[in-house]
Amino acid sequence: MNDTYRTISKPIEAVLFKDKNSKFFGYAFPVQDEDAVKLQIEHLKKEHHSARHWCYAYQIGTSEIKYRTNDDGEPNNSAGIPIYGQIQSFELTNVLIVVVRYFGGTKLGVSGLINAYKTTAQLALENAKIEEKTVNVIMEVHFEYINMNTVMRIIKEHQLNILKQDFKLNCKLQFEVRLSESETIMSVFKAYHELQITKINY
Repeated sequence: MNDTYRTISKPIEAVLFKDKNSKFFGYAFPVQDEDAVKLQIEHLKKEHHSARHWCYAYQIGTSEIKYRTNDDGEPNNSAGIPIYGQIQSFELTNVLIVVVRYFGGTKLGVSGLINAYKTTAQLALENAKIEEKTVNVIMEVHFEYINMNTVMRIIKEHQLNILKQDFKLNCKLQFEVRLSESETIMSVFKAYHELQITKINY
């Protein structure tokens, strides 16, 4: 089972590409959802308030992929698609690339624009630190306090990462496990009938 994906570890400093006096500033951000995309674009529009275009592309998700491209007033498919092409070329997800254009007074033509947006996106990703991450499943186990030792022993034996815990009369504990190991972990918990185990995010 393929349960890894490639993304960038942190935002990059802006890269600059110039063509016929037009300036293209490229940015790349790691993002987990569309709210994060919106925030980054709003921030760049404030930072570059006198720019002409803020074109972008993003891809989010591992099992279910969401993506979007935006030409922001440039000719159709001359900006967003070339940017998205670089996300695909680098085989990334959970990433947003924004290219901010300051018009230099000379039109570049569609082929010139495609080259400029593609090149700026490529430069941005070449400057990013790319890392491989695992796809994780979040699980929650419900149990009575008397079964605390059993639960904690399983957690320790399988080196599971605890996310939340609530040890009142009816205890519950959330942890994450790599997707390829999730069915095995489910079986381990289900072997104890007094424990209730459920998947939260998958």
